[in-house]
Amino acid sequence: MLKLVIPKGSLEEQTLRLFEAADLQVRRSSNRDYHGSIDDDRIERVSVLRPQEIPTYVADGLFDLGITGQDWIAETGSEVEVLTSLSYAKSGPGHGTKIVLAVPNDHPATSATEMPAGSRISTEFVKITERHFAGLGIPVKVAWSYGATEAKVPEIVDAIVDVTETGSTLRAHGMKIIETLLTSDPVLVANLDAAADRAKRAAMDDITTLLLGALAAEGRVLIKLNVSESGRDAVLAVVPSMKAPTVSPLADGGYAIETVVDKRGVNRLIPELKAAGATDILELPISKIVP
Repeated sequence: MLKLVIPKGSLEEQTLRLFEAADLQVRRSSNRDYHGSIDDDRIERVSVLRPQEIPTYVADGLFDLGITGQDWIAETGSEVEVLTSLSYAKSGPGHGTKIVLAVPNDHPATSATEMPAGSRISTEFVKITERHFAGLGIPVKVAWSYGATEAKVPEIVDAIVDVTETGSTLRAHGMKIIETLLTSDPVLVANLDAAADRAKRAAMDDITTLLLGALAAEGRVLIKLNVSESGRDAVLAVVPSMKAPTVSPLADGGYAIETVVDKRGVNRLIPELKAAGATDILELPISKIVP
């Protein structure tokens, strides 16, 4: 039913992992294959293409559904419907990216407003950069970069606009970030006509639910335990939870308690629960959390 396109390159591995966690595993003959399939009748076919191209292809109706970055939607000006943000990057869930203006460490500017008129800037994000400086009223010379953007300063250009997660690569090349032009997460986008189709929209909503459920479960586990009636309050004082723990009476007295917690910190939580009186403590993986 749906023609889906997902990003190749830096986001590819994390995107494929997310789809697998959502029970939507993408099957390809090799990791170099640009086309694949998902064993789900809601998805007709899958392509794996550069994220820079995806907003345009989805807007033009070549695909019904796709994952790309907010940065590339802004750069291309494509008219698509953003169904949801997906908070992950190449380093894993919960990490977005930034489009930043960077200059050599010895450059006097500390913000975009201090860049001299006529400054040469190299970037893949030509339109974003031009719009930003036009808004500041500073005429600059923006040149398209075909890669290795940070290697072009200071001999070829005065500054660069580039994508970064932590800024470590820029710092390693002797550069400082002086302004963030845009923050960007991967987003699930839909073709406007496809999103208006009732059957396709229902399938899109299902896919959205599965992907968000898988993301919500990242880094979380289910803790189950038993506790006597006398020890219940002491254990509940220790138990963290997303909302409120589930407490159920046991047939032979006492209570069973269930809660979802962050995986980080479980190594300290379990001994604390045992010390508070918990018994039969189980730690179980979670594949999805759907509110």
